[in-house]
Parts: sequence; structure tokens; C-alpha cells
Amino acid sequence: MPDPEVVIVGGGAAGLSLAYRLCAPDAATPLSVVLVDAPPGPLRPAPRTWCFWEPPGGAYDSVLSASWQRLRVRGADGTATETRPAPFLYKMLRSDAFEAHVHRRLSRAAGFRRVEATVTAVRSTPHGGEVLARDGRGAELVLRAHRVFDSRPPSRLPPARTVLLQHFAGWFVRSGRPLFDPATADLMDFRTRQPSRGLSFGYVLPLGPDTALIEYTEFSRAALDPDGYRRALHHYTQEVLRLGEFRIIAEERGVIPMTDGRFPRQDGRSVFRIGTAGGATRPSTGYTFAAVQRQSRAVAASVRAGRALRMPAPHGARPRAMDAVMLRALDSGRIDGAEFFTRLFRDVPGERLLRFLDGGTRLHEDLLIGLRTPVAPMLRTALELPFRSRRAPDTEHPAPPTPRPTGHEESTP
Repeated sequence: MPDPEVVIVGGGAAGLSLAYRLCAPDAATPLSVVLVDAPPGPLRPAPRTWCFWEPPGGAYDSVLSASWQRLRVRGADGTATETRPAPFLYKMLRSDAFEAHVHRRLSRAAGFRRVEATVTAVRSTPHGGEVLARDGRGAELVLRAHRVFDSRPPSRLPPARTVLLQHFAGWFVRSGRPLFDPATADLMDFRTRQPSRGLSFGYVLPLGPDTALIEYTEFSRAALDPDGYRRALHHYTQEVLRLGEFRIIAEERGVIPMTDGRFPRQDGRSVFRIGTAGGATRPSTGYTFAAVQRQSRAVAASVRAGRALRMPAPHGARPRAMDAVMLRALDSGRIDGAEFFTRLFRDVPGERLLRFLDGGTRLHEDLLIGLRTPVAPMLRTALELPFRSRRAPDTEHPAPPTPRPTGHEESTP
């Protein structure tokens, strides 16, 4: 059997999104693509939730869990700012629905093959890329291709000037009575207890009048233990939202690195990193899914056209520079994180702000938005950053989100 044109390592959002684009049904000449996915077990992530914004009519609209026309942010004093960021909708997609949808399409692609194996090494060779793996019986596999796309998270983060963690825990709750507005998502609610450095907020995504995903999120240097998240969620649901009694039908938690480190997007001539491994996570927000889609579209277009591939940066140089300033200002305590984001949502039109958070604004728009931030501390931070050295983080890459299985239920007062 001839070597495939592409091998993709990892069956998560980045790997499946790239396979989805490469194996488009309207292709004049099908590409040969092999996806190497980990067998069931600790290397395969549990079901998880992705959120992103885009206009209606996206590729995955048919399998969304929910979408919202209105977004709300509440300041520490409870003052609410509500926006309709048309033409954008805020969308929620569960990984199990996404995976089933993509696999249905891939099952009809003539050149696609899925291999279940544990990858032990990925390397460039003079003639392409090579993937070493073991199948479920322990037999060694060697897969060679013209190009290899590796979505496995690195074991260590790259050297950086600032590293924060966005860490969170969430409850899918059902109350049995109407408590939520299904048309409005609470994106940030700063009535939570704030850490000494960084910020925290609540996050409420209604799935119906009596059902929602409620999360507690922190941006800080270290994650909490399970009891810490449980206390924070209990405080938010009972003392802030005053929900009363409800059932917890599922849980999820996760840790996302927020760093100004530079993730390498290529390893040799023929091995490319995609997704979080290739820097797709936006350092200032933790959002990843939309950048993964942009990256997948660009890569697929280049591969299908037979062009030499230069791996596109998921985020532009200017957004990355602004993120570095914000992270350092937040970590140093020079800005109040809750006030920073509250002010942005209050003073900047919703559609423009979402484009800004996605790196899609122009220079003059960025300057106008910058004037809505604390100018003096941000300017001071921008001036000092070039003199700060990048250091290797002391810890390994944080673990990926580890949700608890759906179907788990317990009651809370």
C-alpha cells in the first residue's frame, strides 16, 4: 500500500477538523488521509464543551447544543451589561456530537482511514514524516506520509515571560423550574470572590428554562483542588445566583495555559503542529476552537492545491503582542481584571469586541479599544516587556479538561 499523503495524529478538535477539511466530498481528487487516534483510556479525552462565536450557518450548526443571540457581563457590583453582537451568535458544541458528525462524513470519504493506536514518536525524515505507534495488541506500527500533522499537547510549555492558567469547573444543572433565559448567555459574572492576582468569574450557559451549564473560572498561577472548585461553585450558585435546589446531571473541569510563549508550528520539513500544540489557544481568553477552524481551512486549502506549506500562525503578531501586555499586567496586579473586562464590554460594541477577541479588528479599531483600558499601567507594561527574559516554566503542561461522565446526578440545596 503506498504511503498516504497525510497522517494526522490525534482525534480531538484539531485533528478531526483538519481531516474534515481535507476529505471534503466535493474534492475533484480525493486525498489519502490516515487519522491515528488513541484507544479508549487515559490518552483519549472525555467529553468536553467548546464555545465560539460566528454568524449563523456554520459547518457544525446542525449539532450545536445551543446558541445565544445575547451576551451579558456583570460587574463586581452586579451591574449588568447586555449586548446583541449580531451578526455573531455565541455557540456551544459538545465534543461527542462534533466527533459523531465528523466521523459520519469521514466514513464516506474514499481516501480516509482511521487507525487506533498509541503514538510513541513523530519525526521528520528526508522523504516526509514518520509516526511510530503501538496498536491495542502491542504490535509496533510505522506510518509514513508526505506530511504529518501532530495535535498532541506538548509535555512542557515553551519559554515565556508570563504564564497563567485558565482553570475551571462546571456543573450541568437541572432545576425543574424556569430559572434561566435561554436566549442570553452570561459570559462573565464578576460577583465571585476574586483572587489576590488574576481574576475569577461565573459563566452561565442556559440550555433551556430549567437547564444550564454553570462554571466557575479563574485566571491565576495555580489551579484549585476539587474541594476549592466545589466551594466556589456552591458560593456562586447559592449565594450569588440564589438558585435554590437543583440536580447536578454532569460535571466538567479543565486547565488551559495562557502564555506569551511561542509554540513551534513545525518540526523539520514535514511535521507540523496543529491546535493547542501549534499555538491555537488565544493567550488572553483561552478560546481555541475558532482558531482551529481557521487553521484547518488554511492548511487544507494549501495541501489540496499542492502548494508548499508554510504553517499559518493561528493568531496575528499584533493580537499576540496585546495578549502579552494584558497577561503581564494581570499577573503583576497592575490592573483589576474584573474591572478591565467589565469596562471593555460596557464601552465597546459587542460585534467589534468579539472581532477584537478573535484577532479580526484593524489597527484603528485596536487603538480605540485600547483607550477603553487602563492606559497608564498598560503602557508601562508594554514598555517593560521587551526587557523581560523568557523562561522555561517550572511545571509540565497542564492536564487537558477532564469532565465527569454525563449521567452522574446529585442534588444540591
